[in-house]
Amino acid sequence: MKRFHSVLLIAALVLSLFQSVALSAAENKDTLTWAQGADVTSLDPHIGKETPAVMATNQIFDTLFTTDDEGKIVGQIAESWKYLSDTELEVHVRSGIKFHDGSPLSASDVKFSLDRAIASTAVSYIVNFIKEVRVVDDHTVVIETARPYAAALRNLAHPSSAIVPEAYVKADEARFRLNPIGSGPYKFVSWKQGDSLKLEAFDEYYAGAPKTKNLVMKVVPEAAQRTIALETGEVDIANDIQANDQQKVRDNPDLTLNEKAGLNCWYLSFNMKKKPFDNKLVRQAIRHAIDVNTIIDSIMYGGGEPAGDLIAPGVFGYAGDKPYTYDVELAKKLLAEAGYPDGFSCKLWVNDNQTRIEVCQAIQAMLLEVGIKCEVEVMEFGSFIERTSKGEHDMAYFGWTTSTADADYTYYSLVYSTQTGAPGNRSFIQDPRVDELVDLGRGNTDETIRRKAYADLEQILQDLSNNAPLVYSTLNSGTSKKVHGFVLDPAGYHKLENVTVEK
Repeated sequence: MKRFHSVLLIAALVLSLFQSVALSAAENKDTLTWAQGADVTSLDPHIGKETPAVMATNQIFDTLFTTDDEGKIVGQIAESWKYLSDTELEVHVRSGIKFHDGSPLSASDVKFSLDRAIASTAVSYIVNFIKEVRVVDDHTVVIETARPYAAALRNLAHPSSAIVPEAYVKADEARFRLNPIGSGPYKFVSWKQGDSLKLEAFDEYYAGAPKTKNLVMKVVPEAAQRTIALETGEVDIANDIQANDQQKVRDNPDLTLNEKAGLNCWYLSFNMKKKPFDNKLVRQAIRHAIDVNTIIDSIMYGGGEPAGDLIAPGVFGYAGDKPYTYDVELAKKLLAEAGYPDGFSCKLWVNDNQTRIEVCQAIQAMLLEVGIKCEVEVMEFGSFIERTSKGEHDMAYFGWTTSTADADYTYYSLVYSTQTGAPGNRSFIQDPRVDELVDLGRGNTDETIRRKAYADLEQILQDLSNNAPLVYSTLNSGTSKKVHGFVLDPAGYHKLENVTVEK
């Protein structure tokens, strides 16, 4: 009899647990709606490297490594790994991983993907430290570097190092770019350019199916409209709440403003191929003419810190140089020495983000004080990236995130002579001393040597002023109080597979 009662008790407990799980699932929405300020530039992870694109591809594709919530490197596709020598990394691919079409992920896909990324003009700077990828067997590769490279695992964790299905891509690359297949938590469903991207949970994901079945990523360029959409419940998460709406979100009992110190720097880039920006004194004058503190206080509502270096304080290699002083008279003096005592006319380009436009309008007014007549030209994000990559701009306002948290990611991209245009060097700087120090920093594993190289590099860049670092800003996203499991990523590549939304 006791045994019979025990069986009944166990059955009741199992039923209760099942009902609890079912009830919990029923209480959550089956769709998570995310809003961001710009459209995806490309669904190919080896092309679309801008943050809006990476936010999308990061849900569709996986990488060998990833970072946990504490920023520590952990395996993703890589189940285990070890260094065979200073230049050889052996990686064992996790067994049982499938792509969205059901095909298995193997070592051959890893080699194909990394070779493809190396060949990409858009993202090669992230992986071109690799000399060769050798397939040992179906689940093992050896990644050989030309020389020791300290940031290897962090670069292999970058979303642009995504692993793609070799057979599918080779069969029809154009189809892949419009109908991507990865091994990530979400499967591609449809993309209505300029409007939204729809994804669906991949039930056979190696780490378990995402907690919300459908993911809709909406494009809402106007920041004020993203806030309104969040308030009305049209979206569950709104990325990048503009400064003058942040308090409104904080004060709303139904919403939460999530904030975290980022790894980004907002800066002006001067096109050194064009006059008068080929003159160092002109570039220095412009830096002294900009009152960064006023921009932070009046436009960003205190949501940032003046930038000295091109990399943020949370990045390895940060040297801590002081920002340029705001000094109108010194700016005028430098312009006169450069041969422009009465100033000159030029254009400042910015993409269609309201806060960024307002920052550029403030810069426009400040430059007028020293005789520089600067026209602010606003353009759609994709056009902005394409045209600045071609070097059509005079000056342009950019944000850059050191998404690997290692200085090499930024310096190699933004100032190395071979990386002009799309890879990131839109100032078109070509300087042997700069290249030498970038090479020294990326080619050593000794942290002391690397830190010294980056400190020396920043001293040169402070003088050359090919770029004008302005602000280290705080990352933010507004969420409904019904959203659970959302964690801000300091690089801005937020993962959404563990997010749920109450009905």
